[in-house]
Amino acid sequence: MIVASAALRGRTTLSVMPSPSFPPGVVVLDGGLATELQKRGANLDDRLWSASVLIDRPELIAQTHTAYLEAGADVAITASYQASFEGFAQRGLDHARAADLMRQSISLAVDARDAWWDEHGSDDRVRPSVAASVGPYGAMLANGAEYSGDYGRSVRDLRDFHARRLEVLAEPSAGADLLAVETIPSLLEAEALVAALAEHPERPAWVAFTCRDDERLGDGTPLEDAVRVVSEASNVFAVGVNCTAPAHVASLVAHAAAASDLPVLAYPNRGAPYDAASKTWGVPDPVDLAGLARRWVDAGASMVGGCCGTGPEDIRAIAAAFA
Repeated sequence: MIVASAALRGRTTLSVMPSPSFPPGVVVLDGGLATELQKRGANLDDRLWSASVLIDRPELIAQTHTAYLEAGADVAITASYQASFEGFAQRGLDHARAADLMRQSISLAVDARDAWWDEHGSDDRVRPSVAASVGPYGAMLANGAEYSGDYGRSVRDLRDFHARRLEVLAEPSAGADLLAVETIPSLLEAEALVAALAEHPERPAWVAFTCRDDERLGDGTPLEDAVRVVSEASNVFAVGVNCTAPAHVASLVAHAAAASDLPVLAYPNRGAPYDAASKTWGVPDPVDLAGLARRWVDAGASMVGGCCGTGPEDIRAIAAAFA
């Protein structure tokens, strides 16, 4: 157990719980992985989306992690969002190969972080952490259901799905500093994740929800209710929202902060519409994420970054805003 700092928690007391080492003040997360991979020439027209690059062009993933670290990110989130045994099986990959690819998603980030730190590490910056991405069940379906939570599955089904992946992503030897449970659209999946995470109490995790408006998850559940559920897990050290339109984030951060004493994180997309059929994002309106990030911090967030549609330039601007 590590004592989480009062600066990170935004409270005047300390709490004993698993927590990675973060810098004091605002923690800067990285940005959209798939967005940057596409800019670097990756073809994501695949049910596995960014996880397909683990098979075809893993060097692009390493390059992307490095770009975000150079931009000022304190956390590198791995390319395991859409990685699952079921998804890889659809590509003809057996259990052992799928597990190796999940581990590779972590090693790519760890190696990129270590190489960058060896060259650029300094006393005025805390060594960045690596977060193993744990995407929702809907990401495996590859039909946009991660934004609605309309799966037709029970809590037990979803728990078992996540438990199989966590056996790999959460194993200490894999090398991740924490788990980034993200883009969770429903209360049902939140309940399943609490059960799955309980099997790995030594692994710190954050949980971020995707929301459809200023108050509710994709399935209509008030964010405050979902935050209370996942806050019951002893190893969840932060809660918040991701892959949500920026216009909703300040209000959602305030709701999350009202529901829990845990630190709140916010890393939205750029607000463009998502086309599940083509697996592409539309053209977003211009957004000053750095300016908005100040509003999120004022509302109660202590960890900020970007998701789909954002890139290293956005993270650089956010990092500069809180330098």
